[in-house]
Amino acid sequence: MAEAVTDRTRLLVVEDDPDVASLLDRYFSSQGFVVTVAPDGHAMRQALTRSPADLVLLDLGLPDEDGFAATRYLHEHWGGPVIIVTGKGEAIDRVVGLELGADDYVAKPFDLRELLARVRSVLRRSARARPVGEVRQWRFEGFRLDMDARMLTDEQGAEVPLTSGEFQLLCALVERARRVVSRDELLTRLHGRTAGPYDRAIDVQVARLRRKLERDPAHPVLVRSVRGQGYMFAGTLEPG
Repeated sequence: MAEAVTDRTRLLVVEDDPDVASLLDRYFSSQGFVVTVAPDGHAMRQALTRSPADLVLLDLGLPDEDGFAATRYLHEHWGGPVIIVTGKGEAIDRVVGLELGADDYVAKPFDLRELLARVRSVLRRSARARPVGEVRQWRFEGFRLDMDARMLTDEQGAEVPLTSGEFQLLCALVERARRVVSRDELLTRLHGRTAGPYDRAIDVQVARLRRKLERDPAHPVLVRSVRGQGYMFAGTLEPG
């Protein structure tokens, strides 16, 4: 019997060949995945900013940047599982891709059923990689945060739409609940860089997150500012 895949499982397909992209979109959609297609590295970054993904299928032959650079970016700044899908079949390419953080490698032409099996296998390994005893689902103020499913729902069970950056910000604060997290630490985790003297990127993301979480964003009780230090998640967390 085929293993079921939750209809919330999101795939980001980074592929510049429209025929291949369409094939992957149709096939994985028919298997219950939610598929987003990005034709190049720039579109990939935009897609990850707009909405979360559970796994990225990445073609190395991108038109606007080196595919290995895109692999490195995903490993350092996104952190989710990546499968390289490419026409480059040389062993050295496979080794470099895996060393840069890819979880698996499939050469074109590929069998769709084999690719599906590899996607499911990587997703299972990614879920098992969590430390034993680490809580990945939390409830607070009527919300439920599922870090593995990369989803936040409200008290009616409706999904709260968060960009990838907003979701990562919320997770970073929840993981350090009741402790101050500096702007520099958040900026490094979310964007892979340190703050400049007038860098307000984190403040802007916090403001957007508050509008989706707080009853009164002007007087936040969940995501609080600590003057001169950073931000703190001050809500009461319960596992589940």
